[in-house]
Formats: sequence, structure tokens, C-alpha cells
Amino acid sequence: MVLNQEAIKQIIPHRDPFLFLDEVLECEVAKRTKAVWHIREDLFCFKGHFPGNPILPGVLITEALAQAGAVAILQDEKYKGRLAVFGGIDGVRFRGMVKPGDDLVLETEILRLSSMGGKGKVRATVDGKTVCEGEILFVLVKQD
Repeated sequence: MVLNQEAIKQIIPHRDPFLFLDEVLECEVAKRTKAVWHIREDLFCFKGHFPGNPILPGVLITEALAQAGAVAILQDEKYKGRLAVFGGIDGVRFRGMVKPGDDLVLETEILRLSSMGGKGKVRATVDGKTVCEGEILFVLVKQD
């Protein structure tokens, strides 16, 4: 199942400038996701992080991974009308830098899922090299 950004917007509530998924390449509902974020030179954070040596902040990589996981979860009918929010971040390690022009591939695997929330194993790569990995805990809350 390939989803473009417009289809992604039908699943998660994120919008520009904080929607970081350009495409979902693979998705098994409530199980796993593989998505991509094309890192553009005009990305808002590069003005200050860092001028002359732009590097994608790790917190944005982590957020992109969470968005990818939310796509898998929120497609399940049981979780319609819910919002997936951070509950915690465990053992996340950054192993490389992400620069303008990179394609950041975001992979999530849902390890545990209930009506209250769950846990996912996450990994981000550039050109097959791991730049971030760890686990994300999330809580499922009702949207107002």
C-alpha cells in the first residue's frame, strides 16, 4: 500500500510545517510502516540548525518516526477518532547525520498495542545506513 501525502493527511492530523512524511511505501495496519521523508534544503529548521552546516535535528527524526507509526495504528478501525501522542522514548540512539538532499527512510514495527496505547520499535536510515533507532511509547487519546 503506497500512500501519498494527501492520503496520509486523511489518517493523521499533522499539517505543514509539521507533517514530515512525503510517502508511505509499505504499511500493514496496526503492525508496521515504511515511509520516506525527502529532506529539502528549504526545511524551516535549517535556518538555525546550523547556518552553513545544516543538520536535521534528532527530535524531528524522532517525530517523523512517530508519525510513520501513527499511520499504521490509526488506519485500524478500532482507533478511528484517536490521536497518538508520545508517552515516552526508550533507548533512542542517533548514529549519523541527516542533511539536505537525503531521503530519510522511516521504519516502525508495533510491538505492543491496546486501546490505551502501546510501544513501537523504530529505525531511520539514509542510503541503507542507520541514523536513528530505538523504541517509542505512545498513548491513544480521543480527539476533541
